[in-house]
Amino acid sequence: MDLELARKALAEQPFSRLLGTRLTGCGDGTASLELDIREDLLQQYGFVHGGVLSYLADNTLTLAAATVVGAGVITSGFTIDYLRPATGAVLRADAQVVRAGRTRVVCRCDVTTVDGSGVRTLCAVAQGNVAVTEPPNGGRQEGS
Repeated sequence: MDLELARKALAEQPFSRLLGTRLTGCGDGTASLELDIREDLLQQYGFVHGGVLSYLADNTLTLAAATVVGAGVITSGFTIDYLRPATGAVLRADAQVVRAGRTRVVCRCDVTTVDGSGVRTLCAVAQGNVAVTEPPNGGRQEGS
């Protein structure tokens, strides 16, 4: 999956459009997404809600996997550890493929916040399994 196809896939997700998620990088087993932190994404203590962090990690893990095995992928499971409250101006997720197999891809993701001065703070880490639902080229061999 290239950058243009990844942007198209993200634009087709109503929830991603609702949040204003931006694809900032994609290719060679990596992907990066970000969104602006706004009041309607916070929980009662003023931190970004954990569900928003999980959403961002989930999508970024899957996009990273797609750069290696093609667009026919879906998250089959992931874990996330919240390290510190997420506050700042921007929420950013950076994922990379750890191992790609024929049917599963394992990826990891760092979720950081970026403040108004550009300082990044790690707030969560995730690791996930992405299922390959369609082999590249629809299962056909190159040239067939």
